[in-house]
Amino acid sequence: MTNVLFLCTGNSARSILSESYLNSIDGYRAFSAGSKPVGGPNPFALSTLKKHDIPVVTGDGGAPRSKSWDEFAAPDAPLMDIVITVCDNAAGETCPVWPVRPGGQMPEKLHWSFPDPAAATGSDEDKKAEFDKVFADIRARIDDFVRARQAA
Repeated sequence: MTNVLFLCTGNSARSILSESYLNSIDGYRAFSAGSKPVGGPNPFALSTLKKHDIPVVTGDGGAPRSKSWDEFAAPDAPLMDIVITVCDNAAGETCPVWPVRPGGQMPEKLHWSFPDPAAATGSDEDKKAEFDKVFADIRARIDDFVRARQAA
């Protein structure tokens, strides 16, 4: 099982979409967190996942919640194999020091830049369309990531 942590600033949209989608793929256990969590998942993120029949679940089996990345730097946190930032703001911040895996292996760090669908303006339909577009991009990136790992 590969543990993956998705990071964003608010932990309400992109990281939640990424976490839930990767958790629907065998062999992965995904989590999400933010540098400045906003307090809860964006309702459009949750409805987007449901629309695409993606179970809305965290790596620990619970319901998504907006949480600080500090939870995953704690000594009792799940050990991460890979840490992926999904927004440019979080990528530019100083992340906590992640616990190392047995043997001293540090988690692999990746950055994938996606626009923030929570910043979409207009009608609810306009916002839903932006969430669908960003989710399609996240899904394609994760599918490529998984295929590349399987081929290696």
